[in-house]
Amino acid sequence: MSRIILDTDIGTNADDAVALAFALKSTEIRIEGITTVYGKVRTRAQIAQKVLDLCGAGHIPVCPGIELPLLRNRPLLRAGIEGKGLHLEESGSKFDRHAVDFIVQTVMEHPGEITLVMIGPHTNVAAAMIREPRIAECVKQIVMMGGVTRLAPNGSDLSPVEHNIQCDPEAAAIVFSSGAPILMLGLDVTRQAMFSREEADLMGSSGTPLAGTLVRMMHDFMDYMQRDFSYMCDPLAIAVLIDPTLIRTKRMDIRVQYERGEFSGQTIAEACADGNVETALEVDTARFFELLNHRLFLRDKALL
Repeated sequence: MSRIILDTDIGTNADDAVALAFALKSTEIRIEGITTVYGKVRTRAQIAQKVLDLCGAGHIPVCPGIELPLLRNRPLLRAGIEGKGLHLEESGSKFDRHAVDFIVQTVMEHPGEITLVMIGPHTNVAAAMIREPRIAECVKQIVMMGGVTRLAPNGSDLSPVEHNIQCDPEAAAIVFSSGAPILMLGLDVTRQAMFSREEADLMGSSGTPLAGTLVRMMHDFMDYMQRDFSYMCDPLAIAVLIDPTLIRTKRMDIRVQYERGEFSGQTIAEACADGNVETALEVDTARFFELLNHRLFLRDKALL
């Protein structure tokens, strides 16, 4: 079983909420806590609590984290749709623990046992590493959705900069250079996990309150982006903990470009046998969506 802390900017794109619910519905994973990062971290914590309550897991701690980039030298990249239509409440939680405190304490009390699943900007984890550098050697693994190498077969179609890294490149540079074991799931694979409005509606056809909430969030994000499709980026970070054979990886050396300019936040990748990051380059999207749909949205696998 994978014991994880889920560090997330839940609430903008729907895929963070899907990833959380996916983990909660998977017996191979035990969530020790959820930490929220970037922007409206308290609103994000309320959204996480909403998903927990819908899954009957309201006891799991939720800890708001750092709102601004680590050096406070960059504007926030806001969406403004976080929590739309969810009727958020405190759900009895005061959210009185800070994310950085929770990460440091949990990892250091359980050396070699905790996987950090990072599906947002890297600010919380970088701050935790600054406070307690031994986290890099005590964490079991870091699984991150972020970055892009453009070395996969679809490389020419991808942006050179990915959002989670772009939000706080200095924090990402700290994490990548920490020496912790890292598995990176970048745009190289996540952009292959596309779904349409019609497919989202099919996901919600089970009629459960959880499915209805998640699908409504999917539609809200597509409306915001003014398109009829989106990507299941973050749930892939959960899927590989359940079935590592979903992806093909290659060892690479990853450096983060954090100087100001058009390519600030770029993850510069070079294939290297002793590189610092295990990097996913291919994903079996059919098997990924089958697993996701079976766990979250359909009562009977035969309906897939």
